[in-house]
Amino acid sequence: MDKQALDQPRIGKLEAGPLDSICDVGDISVGHCTLDDGARQTGVTVVRPHGGNLFLDKVPAAATVLNGFGKSTGLVQVQELGVLETPIALTNTFGVGTVANAQIRSAVAATPEIGRGMSTVNPLVFECNDGYLNDIQAMAVQESHYAQALAAADKRMAQGAVGAGRGMSCFSFKGGIGSASRLASIQPGLRYTVGALVLANFGRLPNLTVAGRPFGRRLADQLDRGLAQAGENAAIVPEKGSIILLVATDAPLDARQLRRLSLRAGAGLARTGSVFGHGSGDIALAFSTAYTVPQQAEQPMPALAMLHETRIDPLFEAAAEACEQAIIAALWQAESVRGRDGHHRAALRDAAPDWRQWLADTEF
Repeated sequence: MDKQALDQPRIGKLEAGPLDSICDVGDISVGHCTLDDGARQTGVTVVRPHGGNLFLDKVPAAATVLNGFGKSTGLVQVQELGVLETPIALTNTFGVGTVANAQIRSAVAATPEIGRGMSTVNPLVFECNDGYLNDIQAMAVQESHYAQALAAADKRMAQGAVGAGRGMSCFSFKGGIGSASRLASIQPGLRYTVGALVLANFGRLPNLTVAGRPFGRRLADQLDRGLAQAGENAAIVPEKGSIILLVATDAPLDARQLRRLSLRAGAGLARTGSVFGHGSGDIALAFSTAYTVPQQAEQPMPALAMLHETRIDPLFEAAAEACEQAIIAALWQAESVRGRDGHHRAALRDAAPDWRQWLADTEF
């Protein structure tokens, strides 16, 4: 397991994959393009479900909208047809249109018949609002940044204040990109991997729960007593951020089953202290790498048995635990960032250097 994963709280009891990231699933890779330039603190993150042409060889997928305060694009067709046909892109709220254009151009370059002899392509872009740290009105994200993130996709992915996560805040501290994986034992000799990747930009500090402990309440009390330098991080504000939760598995599931799996991401989110607040855009998407669906009718459809419904619970448990761990990873792996108008978000691990002792404290 990566050393990075050892420098954060360990959630749950299930075994993780070797990378403890979404990249433990199939041929998934992740790339970032990070913009770190004064008031411009933002970026793009791209998740590639496989290394081939996703328009020609789609992967099954489905989504759940936990709270719909969001400006994503492409969800309607995913819900209707149950497949992904571009990589998944994450960025800031005002970058959605630009990144969608970049996805279309990339798909057309790979398959020139798109929109002519073939159907049009469905770009899929998710967003969170990074306007506290990032000058979102600058519209800094360009189509070239999507191309850079796509080209950088790799099995070894960075986490924290990178890519789309650069300007994100979480529980009044620095948030961003987090990832984790868990192994689900279906029966003796049969295990599948479930991976999660989150863009974490949500939460009120007093609600933060880590491994079942009221971590945020203790930290908020400490900050209020002036024992740490966090300034605005101690503010009590309504929950109005957002989170995007991506869940991947190598288990053979159809789109209906994947919708059910995506819903369990909400269990992991709730365990960290989110209440899916009024102003929060909380969207979960699940996809499988077990098979692909061809674009061309002349190509044979996959012929494999889906996982029986009565054996799906271990995947649900793994999805919840992986999402919870991914949110913790986003918090613990993020560095402090200063951006627009001097706004600052401190790294949580810097404000709570004794976090290991806190979590071991039986009188927490």
